[in-house]
Amino acid sequence: MDIQAQNQLPHQAWNLGRIIGPKPPLKPKHIWALRTRLQHEGRTRDLAMFNLAIDSKLRGCDLVRLRVGDVVLGGTVRLRTAIVQQKTGRPVPFELTDSAREALAAWLRKRGSREDDWLFPSRSRPGDHITTRQYGRLLDYWVALIGLNPALYGTHSLRRTKVALIYKRTGNLRACQLLLGHTKLESTVRYLGIEVDDALLLSEQTDL
Repeated sequence: MDIQAQNQLPHQAWNLGRIIGPKPPLKPKHIWALRTRLQHEGRTRDLAMFNLAIDSKLRGCDLVRLRVGDVVLGGTVRLRTAIVQQKTGRPVPFELTDSAREALAAWLRKRGSREDDWLFPSRSRPGDHITTRQYGRLLDYWVALIGLNPALYGTHSLRRTKVALIYKRTGNLRACQLLLGHTKLESTVRYLGIEVDDALLLSEQTDL
């Protein structure tokens, strides 16, 4: 086929057959079901990564680049930490719950590490961390374990899971903004899918 004929062929859309738009957060029942399945299968690394993704609320590009020293201090998993985001260059704090700390401790005991090592090293590329694509494939596997459709969920589902619950319980947009590391409140509004009028009302009612 010559070049002219190729140029006349219709281009296939990149998202053909894909479900696009915001990916929904996981529900509490999904989180507990997933933890149980990962524990049952002995997937120590995956459990640590899943719990950390929920607690940290980090973008995939930041999660995969974490080093052991970001979550460990003096041989003990931290209660709280902060990292500088790649996208904004701003630090974002997060807490580590007991579930995440226990899973991380088990993972680090299994693999052994120094504090300057990657927290989740690549198994196929020695000296490097796992890629965001690998992280996405792991998520597909995780949600399929509990009968969810992987096409409906993405890595941002984990990022927004905890803040969506915080917003639902408290209506505190400013807290959600800080936890997500957004520079503008409007970004948090769009990210959580909140109606603007409702968002402004809640913001006015939130004392800082």
